[in-house]
Amino acid sequence: MPRGTLKLLIGSAVLAVLVALLAHEGGPLFWKRYAASQVLPATAIERLYQPRELVAGGNEPPAPRVAPEQESLDPQSLEMAAAYAQAHRSRAFIVSRHDHIVFERYGQGATFDTVTDAPLFPRVLAALAVGIAISHRVVGWPDEPLGTLLPEWRGDPRGAITVRNLLQMSSGLRPPEPTAVPWGEFARQRFGTDFTAALMSEPLKGTPGATRVEQAADPQLLALALERATGQRYAAYLSSALWRRLGAADAWVWLDRPGGTAHADCCMLVHQGDWIRVGQLLVRDGNYRGSEVIRPGWVSLMRTPAKSDSDYGAYVRVGARIAGGAEPYAAKDLYVVDGGGGSRLWLVPSLGLAVLRIATPGAKDPSWDDTRIPNLVVRAARDYLPPAAQPGADVSAIVPGH
Repeated sequence: MPRGTLKLLIGSAVLAVLVALLAHEGGPLFWKRYAASQVLPATAIERLYQPRELVAGGNEPPAPRVAPEQESLDPQSLEMAAAYAQAHRSRAFIVSRHDHIVFERYGQGATFDTVTDAPLFPRVLAALAVGIAISHRVVGWPDEPLGTLLPEWRGDPRGAITVRNLLQMSSGLRPPEPTAVPWGEFARQRFGTDFTAALMSEPLKGTPGATRVEQAADPQLLALALERATGQRYAAYLSSALWRRLGAADAWVWLDRPGGTAHADCCMLVHQGDWIRVGQLLVRDGNYRGSEVIRPGWVSLMRTPAKSDSDYGAYVRVGARIAGGAEPYAAKDLYVVDGGGGSRLWLVPSLGLAVLRIATPGAKDPSWDDTRIPNLVVRAARDYLPPAAQPGADVSAIVPGH
């Protein structure tokens, strides 16, 4: 074969591959996102989140700020917790008790109103929004099958997946392999321009409700079910049902394309201090500063251990211990919203405590102890009783010889 012909064939093949790649999942927008994800530092990853859709807030002042002593908290213990947070590259550390903000400490030039991304916190918003939708009777009940909400899955085995299964990350769907290659299913979900189609193509791998598997599909399908049930876009329903009622500032969800599907599994830009409002709502079982935002009992349902994994409820960790903790949690009823990357909302209903830590994105810290901060704050409460000292406990645990 003449050399010129061979070069022409190779050039044509390369061109065909490039054309196919550019056409992949929305073409230039996919590749722009994919390329940005490879070069952007973790501290600037929110620049990837385009286009966006507004989640309109109430833009009201936060809870009243009072001194720790007014809420029977030892300020020295809170200072110790703040020092630990600061030593481990935290952007924000906020403590609330009984609907009052009693302590704040910020790092790296951040403030209460710094807009940031806590990657996994948005999942708990989907769970709260479902609770509101059930109280509005637009979603029937926690065990309603998706087949009644998503017409595409009527008659499909995946239609048997229930709302509760999605809340508990136990849909039974097969998640994509988390590879970095651009032609993989994971990249298609993350950076593609048809998020819904990518999710709806996931096959059923196991029995719904049997096994907990961390994946984007479950909270995302929950948001899709909400849209179908309410007839509203996810951002609009989240705004009217929850975000405005918390008085939170305007926030933004990431869309797969202009006017497309919102990411409900991650990637929401929020004034970081507004997550303490969510914590206050969770501590009060759906009541926010005297207003019933969610019918009582829903948050308790969210905290109920799942059959698929007793350490988790609905996007919250409820086990007494978490990986990376040097000791068990100091309060039996403490539970956690994991924001990913070290960001946490620790919640203690018995003490009226909500504790927020926003981590610096990409700050991997092998020395981090996940129980250090919440235990310092819990033990700072003057009315705190150690589990061994509570009524009905074995006194031999605290009184030797008894």
